[in-house]
Parts: sequence; C-alpha cells; structure tokens
Amino acid sequence: MPTDPGDMPSGGQGDDLALLGLLQLVSPALPIGAFAFSQGLESAFELGWVTDEASLGDWLAGVLDDGPTRCELPALARLQQAWAAGDGETIAEWNRWLAANRETAELAAEDARLGASLARLLGSLDLLPPGLSGESPGLPAEPSYVTVFAWAACVRGVTARQAMLGFAWAWLENQLAVACKALPLGHTAAQRLVERLRPALVAAVDQALALGDDELGPALPGLALASALHETQYSRLFRS
Repeated sequence: MPTDPGDMPSGGQGDDLALLGLLQLVSPALPIGAFAFSQGLESAFELGWVTDEASLGDWLAGVLDDGPTRCELPALARLQQAWAAGDGETIAEWNRWLAANRETAELAAEDARLGASLARLLGSLDLLPPGLSGESPGLPAEPSYVTVFAWAACVRGVTARQAMLGFAWAWLENQLAVACKALPLGHTAAQRLVERLRPALVAAVDQALALGDDELGPALPGLALASALHETQYSRLFRS
C-alpha cells in the first residue's frame, strides 16, 4: 500500500529541505556574481596553456587536486563545524586563513565580493547569524565566500560532506561556464568533462576530510601566475 506523504517522519522532510537548500546555494542562478570571474582560466587560454577539451580537463583536475582539495573544501568543513558550535574565534581564524591564501589581488577580490554578495542575499532572506557573541557568532567584518557558504549550509541543515560536494560542483560548473564562453568548447564537450571529473570531486572531498590542519594550503603557482597576468590582459571577458 503506498505510503501517505503526510505520514513520513519529519527527518525525511528535513533531509529533503536540506537538499533543496543546497541546490539553491549552488545554483548558477544564485545572484552573487560568480559568473563574472574566471580564476585565472581566461589567462590560461590566452597563454596557450589550455586550448581544447583534453587540456582543459587536465587543467581542472590539477587545480582541483592542489587547490580546493587543500584549501576551500577542508576550510569549509572546519567552518561549518565552528558555526554549529557557535565558535566565533575559530570562524574568524579560518576566515583570516582563507584571506591569507589568496595569492593575487584578483583572487582576493573575487573571494571578498562573492562573500559580501552572498551575505547580502542571506540578509534579504533573514538567514544571517543573529549576533556577535555567545552561541550565535555573527559574520566576520570581511567574510570569505567559503565562510558565508559554510554558514548557509549550516543554517539549512546540510551535512558537511554534502556541502563540500556542492561547493566543488559549483566550482566545476563555473569553470566550465568560463570555458564555454572564452574557448571553442561546446556544451556537449562540457558534459563529457563533467562525466570525467565527477569521480574526482568525490575523491577531493574524501581527501579534504582526511587532511590535518598542518597539511592544508593551495599549491598552484601556475594559476597564481595566470591570475596575476589576467589583471593586465589586453582583452577580457571576465573581471580582474
């Protein structure tokens, strides 16, 4: 006999709402301006480092391994735990750590602007932290995008692992959107890259969860160079 949806336990409904909240948070339609930045990828096209589907896949796999896996993803897990515990000191510490790991003005500006934009959006939805003390620490004065994302995932009841997967997915989708605009790459080719890299996203989350604090930190000299050169690139579709 079919189960009446009204008889479902509240936990199931809560899981569904958390999933929908995560989908909202990682949607390309989220109005925070992520589409405006390329994270050095546009410069990599200009320099001839990335020229086609195969080289783009290699670039993204390498960036994922030495970037988000060792920086944003583990920091996101730690920040979400700190939000859940109401630990404002730890939140501020990881927010400063993220800022210190932005190696160019462009990357720092992207992180700060996306963080501010997401905070404004959450404010309009009455979802910002309510205070600055006790069990309800507020956002830092200049919150990283990762810091605000962690709060949003926490308040939506998303598990840390699912939040990390969602963050990694949003990163990949944004990078592929950049490629479709700036490189002769069709949408079918982009979907082939999604298929190629989906297992890598899961592996990245697994690795990020296993890393200790002293093992963290991005190692992306090529991306940093591309990002720095992008600031003076003659023709650009994306912001510096």
